[in-house]
Amino acid sequence: MFGVVPKSLWSKRHPADDNNMCSWAMRCLLIEDGNRLILIDNGMGDKQDEKFKGFYYLHGDDTLEKSLNAHGFSTNDITDNILTHLHFDHCGGGIQWNKDRTKFETTFKNATYHLSQGQWELAMNPNPREKASFLKENLIPMQESGQMKFIDYNDFDGLIQFESVNGHTEEMLIPTVDYKGHKISFMADLIPSHHHLPIAWVMGYDSQPLISMQEKTKFLTSNSSHLLFYEHDNSVELSYLTNNDGHIKFGEGLKLSDL
Repeated sequence: MFGVVPKSLWSKRHPADDNNMCSWAMRCLLIEDGNRLILIDNGMGDKQDEKFKGFYYLHGDDTLEKSLNAHGFSTNDITDNILTHLHFDHCGGGIQWNKDRTKFETTFKNATYHLSQGQWELAMNPNPREKASFLKENLIPMQESGQMKFIDYNDFDGLIQFESVNGHTEEMLIPTVDYKGHKISFMADLIPSHHHLPIAWVMGYDSQPLISMQEKTKFLTSNSSHLLFYEHDNSVELSYLTNNDGHIKFGEGLKLSDL
């Protein structure tokens, strides 16, 4: 998760266990706007076998369905699912087993699944570095359902703005939504946690780490007033940034409920 950054540095911020593993989140963002209920990403899901799950030591009782239910919604209420990219931990929850466990089906029966065309084309013809992150069972059922659509930035009536970045993977989407006077940017894997704010702290998963560094620099410089929403941070949901003579750093950590 920290690429070439020495463990002697990153472990001071995010200590590992005896197996050299750290705890991370798969945090999604739900946006209610009139008759639309928009979900950004959908986590890993639970359809993979125990061997696959064993690589990642999933723990805790949180699920997407439980989280939706806690706010009075169900998966059938989702009208739009925006997928920042198609790595399994960001899109796996959008496909599930049917009742008889004989085939896969979409989790959100009434939703349109929005994604970038460049990311789809890569997922269908992956490079060797990313091949293991693109799982056909997460992708083909979405296409066959007829619910998949390549992103049209006009679909959301100005509610959500998008930037496209390429360092982590091809055409990953960074959505920004206006909420109570704040601009909240969903950082996906460009800045997966507040620990990754230093420009050189990029993940070993990034297909083009130098491009990631350039994109982080550009984003943080251009959007230093935004609140950043961290998808993989297990302790901080979102934060402000501080700008000290051009040095952009972690500011105050917040929860969405604080706004």
